[in-house]
Amino acid sequence: MVSYTFSIDNANQQYIAISVDFNTPSDEITVRIPAWRPGRYELGNFAKNVKNFKVFNDQNKRLEVRKTEKDAWVIDTNGTDSIRVDYSYYAAELNAGSTYLSADQLYVNPVNCCIYTSEQAKEEVSLNLLIPGDWKVASSLRREGDVLLASNFDELADSPFICSEKLLHESYVSGETTFHLWFNGEVKPDWERLLKDFKAFTDKQIEKFIEFPVTEYHFLFHILPYKAYHGVEHTKSTVITLGPSYEVFGSLYKELLGVSSHELYHTWNVKTIRPIEMYPYDFSKENYSRLGYICEGVTTYMGDLFLLKSGVFNQQQYLNELTAQFQKHFDNPGRFNYSVADSSFDTWLDGYVPGAPGRKVSIYTEGCLLAFVTDTMILKATSNKYGLDEVMKRLYFNYALQGKGVSEVDYKSELEAICGHSFDDFFKDYVNGTSPYEAILTEALDQLGLELHHVPSSSYAAARLGMKVLPNGHNAIVSAMYPGGPAQLGGLMLNDELLAVNGCAFAGDMEKWCAYFDENEKTFTVKRSGRIVEVKLPEVQRNFYMEYAIKPAAEPNVHQRKAFEAWAS
Repeated sequence: MVSYTFSIDNANQQYIAISVDFNTPSDEITVRIPAWRPGRYELGNFAKNVKNFKVFNDQNKRLEVRKTEKDAWVIDTNGTDSIRVDYSYYAAELNAGSTYLSADQLYVNPVNCCIYTSEQAKEEVSLNLLIPGDWKVASSLRREGDVLLASNFDELADSPFICSEKLLHESYVSGETTFHLWFNGEVKPDWERLLKDFKAFTDKQIEKFIEFPVTEYHFLFHILPYKAYHGVEHTKSTVITLGPSYEVFGSLYKELLGVSSHELYHTWNVKTIRPIEMYPYDFSKENYSRLGYICEGVTTYMGDLFLLKSGVFNQQQYLNELTAQFQKHFDNPGRFNYSVADSSFDTWLDGYVPGAPGRKVSIYTEGCLLAFVTDTMILKATSNKYGLDEVMKRLYFNYALQGKGVSEVDYKSELEAICGHSFDDFFKDYVNGTSPYEAILTEALDQLGLELHHVPSSSYAAARLGMKVLPNGHNAIVSAMYPGGPAQLGGLMLNDELLAVNGCAFAGDMEKWCAYFDENEKTFTVKRSGRIVEVKLPEVQRNFYMEYAIKPAAEPNVHQRKAFEAWAS
């Protein structure tokens, strides 16, 4: 057994003291700390938070250590039956995938901070917590007193936990699984409403998959006093951060439902149905995959759709969420340059930041829209008997439960088996290509008796000048430009600070001044890299950025009504 001990004596310094006991089956072993965490397809380089890495033999004498990689240490273990590794881990970041220590809580994602050896990764693990006796522990791991147990390192790495005196807890049952709701932070849960809604979307997800992969599941919520929104999936749990506290059961309640349904769906899709390249995970390096449109795209689509299917969202609430994905798609010129499959591969490069303008797309947004289109294609081909949930169910039973990862060929084969026709062109043009989505999106909406409406952006700068701006005091910063729009043609640059138009300082009223000079040529006074320049924008009689809305057709026909009913049930 590999034994870990966590001590929090100096919580104000935010260093967790960690001690790990390993057996030594060979004369030399390599100890690693993970380079990334599942659920975030980019390197985390967690070794940067490690301090005072020391190793001792079974006589408590210090051993020499050689660091051979950025997150690996080689230890000469000749002559000792076991070693103890002591180190401190800096835990000062609080999000759904991090590790955090303060005077009132210990929050750990073991994949951030627990070292391991490949030789002993399959051994049972114990984790001893030296915490105050009145603190509660929220975790999916088995517990004996203050000791948490895992069957191997993979389970440990996939099992976050929160220790705090003020944890709030309730539970509900769906199918054969008990679902636990843990709240940490300043929050006043509306338990009756919460339990009713969570059980509804959980019941519906399990109904479509027939079974849930595990017998116990934990929602771990960090409710923060400031703006926050983040979720990370695990096999037996999820961690979700949301804030500010006073809006969680008000204006943010739909966000709480959305992220929770999304992360629950991940229990099947990603944690169980997994890309073949990530079966098993390799924590030491990048795990490249082109299937982000399945992992995150299908989950984004299904997570929201199940809120509609379960009656938690009404039709308009759901259409608002789908519209938001359409809006992101049409606003991103990267859709003309890089496919969603290529963008999935490049999450390891820059997938979580805007990156170079117009270079790539979001696997969440584009994958969601392709899942929507695929769902309607299946409904049409099967006379509304099956939808995309049938494909995912087959991937679960035919691949995941058989211990197999999924490839693009597997996904495509299941689609073709259900629909009875080839998906070659669909994958070539839209998954691995950059063909415009307009036609397939319009056809998908029409099949359900829905219509896509658009009007010019309510922002004059976006609609008429082709630029999006962010406020910066009395001025504005250029944050995006429409390809071929006046802002781009006139020579504005991203991050230009706009100070005035036609000699009139904005003083916080940029939109009004731009609209005032609607029929005039516009010369902007711009601060660029410390210099003041003048930029003249050409006058173009058309609109650029649009605002989109999905609405029900005025008089859907009988086929559309039947398709919608099958889709939403």
